[in-house]
Amino acid sequence: MDNGIFRSPLLHLRLSELYMPQYWTTTPYRHLNVNADHQLVVTDDFLRTYLERPELAVIAESCAAERALHQRLLDNPRASISEAEITQMQDEDIQVNYGVWLRYREKLLKASSLESFYMSLFEGGGVDVPPLFVDQLTQLFLQHILGEEALPLELRMAELFFRPQLISIQEGGVVMAADAQTIERNAKADEFGNIVDLLKQNTVYSKSVDLDVLHEANADSYWERNEQHDFAVQLNYSQAAARSLCSVLQKWIKHFLGVEVKIKPLKEVSDSQWVWHVGLDASATEILNALYNAEHVDDATLARLLCLFRLEFMRTSDARPELAGQYVYMAIAMNGKNELKLKPQNLLFNLPLARVS
Repeated sequence: MDNGIFRSPLLHLRLSELYMPQYWTTTPYRHLNVNADHQLVVTDDFLRTYLERPELAVIAESCAAERALHQRLLDNPRASISEAEITQMQDEDIQVNYGVWLRYREKLLKASSLESFYMSLFEGGGVDVPPLFVDQLTQLFLQHILGEEALPLELRMAELFFRPQLISIQEGGVVMAADAQTIERNAKADEFGNIVDLLKQNTVYSKSVDLDVLHEANADSYWERNEQHDFAVQLNYSQAAARSLCSVLQKWIKHFLGVEVKIKPLKEVSDSQWVWHVGLDASATEILNALYNAEHVDDATLARLLCLFRLEFMRTSDARPELAGQYVYMAIAMNGKNELKLKPQNLLFNLPLARVS
């Protein structure tokens, strides 16, 4: 007999929530609002999360003035704070920290959304916001963009946007990446000659964490360890990880610029009409510029190129008229210390977009 239980929308919702994988739950994403344009909006609770960070949190040694100011901001995170109130605190480091955060807060509150604030950071003579804050915002954007339907490999590749990677080129040209902070935290110099040695194995062993290689067959393992950052990944163009990175890059561009693109990994660039390129990090930009200008690039420098990509605009009207039908070539590269430090803002400012009238 049908008792109607399987037709209950409420039950269906609760079962979906029960089995929906959760990820990056320690971020303050839940404290943000979303406006009609699907952009993120600052709330008081979001501002309070900064007051809980070690740089601003009250400790046993905090003086009375610091405690009072901290409580005042907890009660009203948008409260106006004078310079005199900051200098009343005994700890000079705390004074500096509050000065940095209050300037950051002022800019946040002036912006219509976190996205517009983020874009404004790179439209001038230099970013005057701590890199830690920029990386945190980048992670929040990716959490928002990838949403509830995020795939494990997409999330692991999204980590490249805000967490530096250490790279190893193994036998046969296999390109392996692992989270730099995780490797540095767990590496034992007496067991491994250096950090790079850790990356020369299919499974990267450390003092307390086994950095397994994440791939399609074991991708669901990411859900259990998504904030441990202890999965290595293979970046070669034929691998699923490279395709997943392309997917994240496409969604990043669509969210910020409203432009539909298709990105695919390449083994090499053999285009006699190469007219535009974008380096996704400082090293890749330098190498691509040199190649484009027909400058000599030695083999050691070329070997630092990790991945090549081709970007195609889905609507030709989104690109500059003179580039209609042309591809944009992109790359990521490690620096001289075997580090990969992505600059996702490069995609937002260096694409050949048509001018908006």
